[in-house]
Amino acid sequence: MIILGIDPGYAIVGVGVIEYIGNKFRPIEYNAITTNAHTPTSLRLKTIYDEINKYLEKYKPDAIAIEELFFNNNAKTAIAVAQARGVLIVSATNRGIPIYEYTPLQIKQAVTGYGRADKNQVQQMVKMLLNLNAIPKPDDAADALAVAICHAHSGAMNDKLGLNKL
Repeated sequence: MIILGIDPGYAIVGVGVIEYIGNKFRPIEYNAITTNAHTPTSLRLKTIYDEINKYLEKYKPDAIAIEELFFNNNAKTAIAVAQARGVLIVSATNRGIPIYEYTPLQIKQAVTGYGRADKNQVQQMVKMLLNLNAIPKPDDAADALAVAICHAHSGAMNDKLGLNKL
């Protein structure tokens, strides 16, 4: 199974592609889609749309796993990220790829076994689980890989139960 994990953002979208077969992981690619702060919103969203479509075309994932939004108080940032997340979801939907969403707590629990793990603990486990030489950079790419790993650990059961599916 090919899983594309996404850490949604407006300035930076983390992307991580893994293969998961027989409880074994193989990292395929991880990177980030970036947009320039001085570019109009419509063009930033188009960049995100065009770039994610390149990943979808290249890897033809069996599933998309995306992190749910979590914001404390910055409404302007929340709206921009929500717009970018919508673009990402539409891209996958247009191709008929199932989309699953996970909370930060679910991702931390699936990757580290502890839902309150800190960022470094999650990154170290991503490195270990994927047998990488170093923690993936940028952080958004490591986060996207964590989302993909989360789906690998819980996706088959979620498919059967219809959970976490958009």
